[in-house]
Amino acid sequence: MTELSRLPASRLRRLMDTDELSPTALIEASLEQIERRNGTLNAVVTASATALDEARALERHVASGGMRGPLYGLPVGIKDVTEVAGLRTTYGSPLYADNVPDEDALIVKRLREAGAIILGKTNTPEFAAGGNTFNEVFGRTRNPWDTDLSAGGSTGGGAAALATGMIAIAEGTDLGGSLRIPASFCGVVGLRPSPGLVPTWPTHYLWDDLQVTGTMGRTAEDIALVLDAVSGASPLSPAVQSVAGREFAAAVRRGPPRSIRAAYVPDPVGLGIDPEVARVCHEGAVALDGAGADIEEIELDLAYGFDAFLALRGYWMAAHQYRHLDRLDELGANVRGNVESGLRTTVRELAAAEQVRGRIWEEFRQLFQSYDHILTPCTAVPPFPVEQNYPESIAGRAMNTYIDWIAPTFVLSLTGLPVACVPAGLDASGLPVGLQIVGRPRSEEAVLALAGRIQELRPIGLP
Repeated sequence: MTELSRLPASRLRRLMDTDELSPTALIEASLEQIERRNGTLNAVVTASATALDEARALERHVASGGMRGPLYGLPVGIKDVTEVAGLRTTYGSPLYADNVPDEDALIVKRLREAGAIILGKTNTPEFAAGGNTFNEVFGRTRNPWDTDLSAGGSTGGGAAALATGMIAIAEGTDLGGSLRIPASFCGVVGLRPSPGLVPTWPTHYLWDDLQVTGTMGRTAEDIALVLDAVSGASPLSPAVQSVAGREFAAAVRRGPPRSIRAAYVPDPVGLGIDPEVARVCHEGAVALDGAGADIEEIELDLAYGFDAFLALRGYWMAAHQYRHLDRLDELGANVRGNVESGLRTTVRELAAAEQVRGRIWEEFRQLFQSYDHILTPCTAVPPFPVEQNYPESIAGRAMNTYIDWIAPTFVLSLTGLPVACVPAGLDASGLPVGLQIVGRPRSEEAVLALAGRIQELRPIGLP
């Protein structure tokens, strides 16, 4: 049962198509994994009491002639900042410790319509603020490869649950790296899709084009399978893009063309990179080169995007927490500090940040005239002790804030481009290391196809 629940979602789906596996059996296997591992990892914070009933109902529906949806029977974990009707949704904040929404978020509606089963809510920092997953409501999530270490954040609960077979798909959000960092730390695949591909609703910042909704999977094909089901425009959201004619899973199964040309950037923000992280990512790029792709190492300095992201993030935090401005003293230090920073940000600083964002877009537009993809390490450090809020220094350089260390991911958020994180190998301590793949505008298919090829070339297994 343990090995069954750890199979890729795409394979589980095929087994259910041929009736070699039933939704009930898969949910039972997933619940068994929660029973075995969650007490240590603290990944699933609120389990659904109706998951088995929903699995049986799906089976009856099919037995009576109903169709199997594209995600038929797959157990999904929903990040605890995304609303699920009738299931406690706390946002990791004591302010909402007993909050039970009346309506599903849009992505949850689409997951259910596709046949997925919501297994429960996964842990997150308060209001998803931070690269290490802990909060005052549920405590800390631990890394399944080494439980003394962080699972990353802010979708850390989803990544830890995914890596151990508690769920088959992890839903989450990504502002500055929240789907990519935990994917790197936990050895799974995460995709930050381009804004609007998966509309975010409900939200307290309706015109947001900086944070996105997305997923993690055990394979690139798993993410593509879900994208086929949950992407596309909705009248609920003004920030959307069309998916007409796009087939994500089919593109991943076809694989990338052999003629790919990619640039490898060893340190995109001059932060310094842990030597083992640098080695594994370089080897991942070299493996592609040996498999027929043309990989060229280049220098790219995006450090000028650092202050721009902080300014836009501060504005983003103030917009999202506007309803709580009279209760800032009740928020945790990470969230409160970001909101206060946002309130201090001037119009001049925001205008400058938008100019920098445009400059980064132009720089990537030029790069994509020569390259199909940009490859770069996902994190500057391997997983750090779970009790730390953040790594205090990298390569001897002190970090000024709790998000400095995630600059390799957050500067790429400024581009609005699709960015995946895929395991590139294991470091000398046996911990997974993630490699980021940046693609051209609205090229999620190509990004995931290349991620799938790297998984074939550099398999790491599961913890």
